[in-house]
Amino acid sequence: MTLTEQELAQFHKEGFIILRHFVDTSRCEALLKIAQEHLDKKIEPIETEIGYDTRSKEYRTQVSDYTSQSRHSQEPTVRRLRQVYQRDVLFKAWMEDKKIRPILQQILEDDVVITTGHHNSIMTKMPHSSSPTAWHQDRRYWRYSDDNLVSIWLALGGESSANGVLEFIPRSHTMTFSLAQFDEKEYFSQTYKANQKIIATKTSTTLEQGDVVLFHSLLLHRANKNSTDKAKISFVYTVKGSKTKAIEGTRSAMFPEIKLDKIQKDEDAI
Repeated sequence: MTLTEQELAQFHKEGFIILRHFVDTSRCEALLKIAQEHLDKKIEPIETEIGYDTRSKEYRTQVSDYTSQSRHSQEPTVRRLRQVYQRDVLFKAWMEDKKIRPILQQILEDDVVITTGHHNSIMTKMPHSSSPTAWHQDRRYWRYSDDNLVSIWLALGGESSANGVLEFIPRSHTMTFSLAQFDEKEYFSQTYKANQKIIATKTSTTLEQGDVVLFHSLLLHRANKNSTDKAKISFVYTVKGSKTKAIEGTRSAMFPEIKLDKIQKDEDAI
């Protein structure tokens, strides 16, 4: 399966594209079952809500220990399961999926490499206890030779504004910003006057189970907190082109990369 010329042009212009009903229900339910088991048992490495907004730029760029290291008396709310590629064969199989690989090859214009140091996560928005996610570019803490990185977001259940669906600022991956437009944690400031017109162009949608969103590493995006009574659980991982190199000495270079075989045009993707 590949994108049409119009779809590919849409991705490059807008910075994202949605592949509706891309993953079947049975596969989503199998992934969701494993994810829920790991969430219930809080199997490390995980990220919790505790201290999430206080992490320094240096921590996010350099630290490679992905355990939560929570020593708090209260029960922490899990934001994500990290390092899912190594957790279960079903997670690994989705990240190496052959059906989506020709699309990723099209977008990257290169062979596809999984970056296990970034995303590689089950993302959650827990009912009422989750926090909103501010406007940001994923690339801000990643250290690579260029920006040819794309994230793959799989909705394992329904997603809407009420439970924290992703919102995007179309075309923001092609914009040039000054340092003043971001705060000290490199979130895109909502109070900076020049940003407000840009933020007004945001777009939001709803996702159904099995929908996949592909988005560029520089695309500004955010999400509300979950105000419903049910957890929102999603699967996200990131790929790069093989010519894009992690910068030595940074977290981006501290985790293994998985180069996937190229799918030829006449090869059946199973």
